[in-house]
Amino acid sequence: MKQLYDQVCIRTSRQVTRAYSTSFSLGIRFLAKEFRDPIYSIYGFVRFADEIVDTFHDYDKAYLLQEFRKHTAEAIQHKISLNPILNSFQQVVHDFNIDLSLIDCFLDSMEMDLGKLEYNQEQYEKYILGSAEVVGLMCLKVFVEGDENMYELLKADAMKLGSAFQKINFLRDMRADYVGLGRTYFPGIDISQWNAETKKLIEEDIEKDFHQGYLGIKKLPRKARFGVYVAYIYYYKLFNKIKAVHPHKILDERIRIPNRKKYTLFFTSYVRHSLNLI
Repeated sequence: MKQLYDQVCIRTSRQVTRAYSTSFSLGIRFLAKEFRDPIYSIYGFVRFADEIVDTFHDYDKAYLLQEFRKHTAEAIQHKISLNPILNSFQQVVHDFNIDLSLIDCFLDSMEMDLGKLEYNQEQYEKYILGSAEVVGLMCLKVFVEGDENMYELLKADAMKLGSAFQKINFLRDMRADYVGLGRTYFPGIDISQWNAETKKLIEEDIEKDFHQGYLGIKKLPRKARFGVYVAYIYYYKLFNKIKAVHPHKILDERIRIPNRKKYTLFFTSYVRHSLNLI
C-alpha cells in the first residue's frame, strides 16, 4: 500500500528538518500534532532547493535546480514521486490547496541565487518575496485548514513575519554569503563601508516587519499560534543579539543562540502562552 511509502517519505522530511535546523524543528513540535508533518514537508522541500544553490559547488547547480523544478511539477501533477521529499510536499500541496504560483515564486528566487551577486531594491524585494514571504504563505495555508477568509486576513502579516526572519538570516549569514558565496543581498550596501549607521537602518526595517508579523501571530488559530510564536521569540532574541554587537563582528563570525538558551526561551514562551500573555 502507498500508505507505508508515504510514511517513509514523511519520516525523511522530519529527518531533513532536524538535521538542518534544530530551532525550526523544535518550533514545529509546539504546533498541534496534525500540523507537524505538513510543515516538516514544506521545510524539507524548501531546504533541498536551498541546498542546491548554496552548497553543491562542484556540480551543475543550474541543471540540478531545473531538474528539481521539473520533478516538483511532475510530483504535484501525478500525486506521487520517487523523491521522498517531493512526495511528502506534493501531498501537502493537494491537502491544503497551496497555490502553484507560490511554489513557482519560491523556485524563481532560488534561481536568482545561481547568478545574482548584488541586488538593487527591486531585485531585493523580489528575492524576499520568493525566498521567505511565500514560504510563510504556504505554512499559513496549513494553519488555516481551508478557511480562505482567515487566510486573506492573515496573509500580509504572515508575509512580513517571513520577511523579518529572512532579513535576520541575511545579517547572521553576512560573512558566509559575502566571503563564501560572493553575495550581498541588502541593496546599495558596500561591504567595505559597512558601519553602524547602515546596520541600524537595516535593523529599523526589520523591526517594522517584526511588529506586523507579531500582530498576525496573535490572530492565528490557537493550534498554530504557539509554534509560530516560538519561532518568533527565537528570531527576536537572535535579532536583539545582532543589534547589540559591533557591525564588524557580523563580518567576523556567525551570531548564534546557544542551545541551552534556546530551551530557556521555549520554556518561557510556553509559560506566556499558557497564561494567554502572547
